[in-house]
Amino acid sequence: MFSLIFWGIVLFVIYRVFKSYKRFQQVYYSQAQFKNMQISKEAIASSELGLFVALCAKVAKADGRIHELEAELIGNMFTDIAKVFPQPDVVKGYLKEIFSQEKDIPKNLDTIVSQLYVLIRRDKAKRQMMMSFLINIAFIDGHVSDAEENILIKVASFLHFSPQEYETMMNQFKSSYSNVRTHSSMSDAYKVLGASKDDDLKTIKKKYRALVKQYHPDIIQAQGAEQGYIDSATQKIQEINEAYELIKKEKA
Repeated sequence: MFSLIFWGIVLFVIYRVFKSYKRFQQVYYSQAQFKNMQISKEAIASSELGLFVALCAKVAKADGRIHELEAELIGNMFTDIAKVFPQPDVVKGYLKEIFSQEKDIPKNLDTIVSQLYVLIRRDKAKRQMMMSFLINIAFIDGHVSDAEENILIKVASFLHFSPQEYETMMNQFKSSYSNVRTHSSMSDAYKVLGASKDDDLKTIKKKYRALVKQYHPDIIQAQGAEQGYIDSATQKIQEINEAYELIKKEKA
């Protein structure tokens, strides 16, 4: 009897692990969805992924500058998104153009997010994941400015999230960032980056960028992933960034 109970527990744990893994492996988008798409800047800009990139641009530039880590994460995001389209290199170029254009046009925010909602209104999980990524961008420098929060509140409203739902998402990120470990020494910072104090800043930046690419939250792979996926990625990325900023100051 004990043996049956024991193996029953083991099988249940295996099932839960497998189910969690399968959730993580789900994707919002696949190459099959876009294989017949005629690629143009206009087509990409009007797609839900193009509109999402436009919103990322507005959040990233809301406080007047794009943080170095924001630039790294967004550059990786371009690669992630482009790979599901035909001609990914061409699409990546269009995404960069869309981002560059939209970051300096704050007045069309309502139009962009309204168009996005029409395309994804039936998929709340997708809306929630996109909202989480936008909040993540705002939190990258460790502080959400009033301008960033004003944009996030408006986006949340247009995506039909209640004030309570928005507040819950914000609190999850506040909690994640409050749990980021502060490096007590320079040796800790070098260890996080896998670098040596004898490395020059160019070498350290190369290692920093590789780690950001490795740990950044991938929006294409995010469907079905639990909030812990973004939380853990957020914490790791912030830890990497904090180590890099500390070393940059030392070597300045």
